[in-house]
Amino acid sequence: MVMLSALLWTPALGAILLVLVSGRNSRLIRIVANLFSLAALLLACLLLVQFDANDTALQFSEFYPLNPKLGSAYALGVDGLSMPMLVLATLLTCISLLASFSLSDSIKGYHISVLLLEFGMLGVFMAQDWALFYIFWEVTLIPLFFLIDRWGGKRRHAASLNFVLYTMGGSVFMLLSLLAISQYDLENQGSLMASMGQAAQNMPEVEQVLVLLGFLIGFGVKMPIFPLHGWLPLAHVEAPSPISILLSGILLKMGAYGLLRCVVMLPVAAKLIQPLLVFLALFGMIYGGLLAWRQRDLKAMVAYSSLSHMGVVLLGIASLNETGFTGAILQMTAHGLIAGALFLLVGLLYERTHTRNIQDYSSLVQVMPRFATLTTLTLLAAMGLPGSVGFIAELHTLIGGFQQWGGLMVFFSLSILISAAYAMRTIGLLFTGPVKPQMRDIADLKSLELMASGVLVGGIVLFGLLPAPLIELSTATVGKMLLVMGERRLP
Repeated sequence: MVMLSALLWTPALGAILLVLVSGRNSRLIRIVANLFSLAALLLACLLLVQFDANDTALQFSEFYPLNPKLGSAYALGVDGLSMPMLVLATLLTCISLLASFSLSDSIKGYHISVLLLEFGMLGVFMAQDWALFYIFWEVTLIPLFFLIDRWGGKRRHAASLNFVLYTMGGSVFMLLSLLAISQYDLENQGSLMASMGQAAQNMPEVEQVLVLLGFLIGFGVKMPIFPLHGWLPLAHVEAPSPISILLSGILLKMGAYGLLRCVVMLPVAAKLIQPLLVFLALFGMIYGGLLAWRQRDLKAMVAYSSLSHMGVVLLGIASLNETGFTGAILQMTAHGLIAGALFLLVGLLYERTHTRNIQDYSSLVQVMPRFATLTTLTLLAAMGLPGSVGFIAELHTLIGGFQQWGGLMVFFSLSILISAAYAMRTIGLLFTGPVKPQMRDIADLKSLELMASGVLVGGIVLFGLLPAPLIELSTATVGKMLLVMGERRLP
C-alpha cells in the first residue's frame, strides 16, 4: 500500500508545482496551494476511515531499505498515536492557508514554505525509522525559519534566529542520544526504530538515563517545557498569525510525540527520572499560567498558555499509566484545536484593528457577535470547562496523575484555577463594558473566516460532548505501549 506515501508527498508535489507558477499570478498560487492542502486533508480522512482502532500493529506500513548495513529504511506507518496527529496537521494547514488570503507580500514563497512545512510535519508523524524521523524533524526548521523571518512582525529576525538556534541545539542532544543507542548491536528487526528500541532496553541503567535526558532536552525544546521555552513567546508573537496556528497547533506536538515514543523505548530510565518529569510538568503548568495571566498582548497570552497546556501533556506522559497516557494524547489533540482557534481568531481581530493590546478593546459582543461567540467558547475550553475537549483531556490526565501521586495533584488544580482566571479576564475585557469609539465600525467574521474558525470550535465542542471516538482511536496503542514498558500484562 502506498497511501501514506501519497499523503506525505502531496504537499511536496504542490510546492514543486508552485515553483513553476509565475509569482505575479497570485490567484493561481492560492488556488494550487489550497487544493493540495485540501487533497492532503482528504487523504488523511480516508486513512482515518480505514484505520482499525482495535489493531495494535502499525497500519498502512511501507518499507523500502535504504542502507541495509545500518538497517535504515524508508519506513512509514501509523498507529493510534500518530493517526490523530496526521488529521490535525492536515486540517490546521488547510485553515492556515485559508487565513492567509489577506497576505499580499511574496505570496509564492509563502505558500511554497507552508506546503514544505506540512511535508516535514507529516513525515515526522509517519516515520518508523529514527534516521528518517530525524531528517523530517530537521526539514521543518527551514520553511519555518523563512516564514517567521520573511513575513513576521517587527522583531521577526530575532524571533526566527532564536527559534532555529534553540531547536537546532535541542536536535544536537537528540542526535547524540540516537548515536549512543546505535553503538550497541542493532538486530535488524525490519526498521531502525524497532531495532534501536530493542538495543536501548539492553543498555546499562546509567546510559539509559543519560540517553533519555538527551531526548528530553531535544524534544523538550519543541514542546516546550520549562526552562527550554525561551524561543516560544517571541516566535509566537512575531510569526504571522496563520503560522502561529501551525506552530502552536501542531509543531509543539512533534516534541510531545517524540518524547512519548522515547519513554516507551526506555521504560527503566523513565521510571528513574519520573520525579523530574512530574516537577517540570507541574512547575511549567503554573509558571506558564501565571505568565499568561500577566500579558496584555493577546498573542503573548495564548503563547504562554501553550506552555501551561503542554505541561498537562508532560504530566500525562510522566504518570506512566494508561489513563495518563490517554490524557496526554487527548490533550495533544485538544490543545491543537484550542490554540489553533485562538491564534486564528486573534489574527483575524488584529487584521481589523491593528492592535493586540487587550486594554484597547471592550464590548465587542455588540459589534462582532459571531467573533464573540466563537472566542468565548474557545477560551472556556482553554480553562477546561465541562462540555469541551479540553475538559476530557485534563480529566484523564488528572486521574492518571492522582493514581500515581495522589495529593500532589493539588498543584494541577492550582494551574486550572490560574487558566480560568486569565480566560475569564480576557472574556471580560474583550466583550463587556461600553463600546469604545474606535471599535464601533469593526466588521464581523466573513463567511470564509466563519467557516475556518467554526470547524475548529465545532471540533472542540463535538469531542467534548462525544469523546468516545477520539479516546478509542488510541486505546489499543496505549495498551501496547504499556505492554512494551512492562506496566501491563497480557490478559
